Amino acid sequence: MANIVLAHGAWSAAWAWKKMRPLLRDAGHQFFAPTYTGLGARAHLANPNIDLSTHIEDVVAEIEFEDLNDVVLLGHSYGGMVATGVADRVGSRLARIVYIDAFAPRDGQSLFDLVGPKAEGNMRKGAEKDGEGWKLPINPMPPDTAPEDVAWASPRRRPQPIKTFEQRIKLESREPLPPRDYIYATRNGPGDVFRQFADRARSEAGWTCYELDSSHNPHITCPKEFMALLTRIMAGGK
Repeated sequence: MANIVLAHGAWSAAWAWKKMRPLLRDAGHQFFAPTYTGLGARAHLANPNIDLSTHIEDVVAEIEFEDLNDVVLLGHSYGGMVATGVADRVGSRLARIVYIDAFAPRDGQSLFDLVGPKAEGNMRKGAEKDGEGWKLPINPMPPDTAPEDVAWASPRRRPQPIKTFEQRIKLESREPLPPRDYIYATRNGPGDVFRQFADRARSEAGWTCYELDSSHNPHITCPKEFMALLTRIMAGGK
């Protein structure tokens, strides 16, 4: 049994992992999925001051108040930014970090730094046009998402506070990091920003890289296959 804690993606929240909950439960794991301030069930708290540090604190608080140790920390997409900050704060409580088609920043990098100036410019224009300058309009779901999943997810997704993408992460811990695994979704297509992190995981000590035949949201599009890979990773990659 593992204590699994989720750092979810942008525009999303704990609700998006609905298909994974029974799979994790049936495997005997405890699954903790804190929803970030301003999103999902906490969308009523949205405000222009929410930044990356806010979301890091959301997940750190879950770990500390539940008094969790030997945590398998999952970071999906934007959640890789959050998971990296959480590991810097409470690394001694973590057994491993699994980045799921996620951003893996180095000290001093923001998500906008990692997506590049063109994508940043497009998102900023969207916020100015439709988000009062501080709300990033919702990104479309991958094109291979089943229509019924789009119909389920779309009403629940919420704009992302822009400061979460602007704030540069500050890493201060000098403690060694736990093992890090990277799951690269191979169906991302043109404009794939995640390959750079898979390449890093293949070449840098402390990482193991895996590939999954899926698009960006395997917890929605192929939960059973995703669960099988997670099980393999938590068993030591065998």
